[in-house]
Amino acid sequence: MLTVDFDRLRVGPRTRFIDVGAGAGRHSYEALRRGADVTAYDMDEVELKAVDDMFGAMVEVGEVPPDGSAQVRVGDILDMPYDDGTFDVVLASEILEHVPEDDRAIAELVRILAPGGILAITVPRWLPERICWALSDEYHANEGGHIRIFKADALQAKVESHGLETTYQHHAHALHAPYWWLKCAVGVDRDQHPLVRAYHRLLVWDMMKAPAATRLAERALDPVIGKSVALYFRKPF
Repeated sequence: MLTVDFDRLRVGPRTRFIDVGAGAGRHSYEALRRGADVTAYDMDEVELKAVDDMFGAMVEVGEVPPDGSAQVRVGDILDMPYDDGTFDVVLASEILEHVPEDDRAIAELVRILAPGGILAITVPRWLPERICWALSDEYHANEGGHIRIFKADALQAKVESHGLETTYQHHAHALHAPYWWLKCAVGVDRDQHPLVRAYHRLLVWDMMKAPAATRLAERALDPVIGKSVALYFRKPF
């Protein structure tokens, strides 16, 4: 389940790509399939071990083009161990809402981006996220949880203040917004609640089968209730 448009990111063979806050690696895997030079970067060493194992499995089954390469790196978004302009594409998906010093994090993302490169940032969209917060304190009031709700225009202005140009914006994952509203309503840890289980099965079926009906429905609903907003920026030469 990808939140960003990889064609818009222009990820291809030997693209220097870093997935900051890579988590379980979904975006890193797509970049590697396209032949990029991928770095999956995260604070969670255990999760990155699983990502590294998957990189190896992808190589073994022939999913990686000859030019593709991948590595994992444990580290903090506020102090990334890379020279200025190291990467052609920098992705920070669903991470800034967790970071207290978001301005400092944005500065680091911009710093490591090469001139002419693309920065993509995704965060939970204001309205769906605001509904989750209203329904459940447990959803956000926990260690490592969401500490702020971004408005897209405010986030865009923060990034542009570092000299980048906005190139595009879209919303994603409309079908996931009601799932999280439901979880917040019944209890975020109640994964076995009948309604939660039923909706989860629907989402899994949709991801596995990608039927035309749900794809069209999500495309129509994304501008209205898309769970995430994706912003794309270019660093001038």
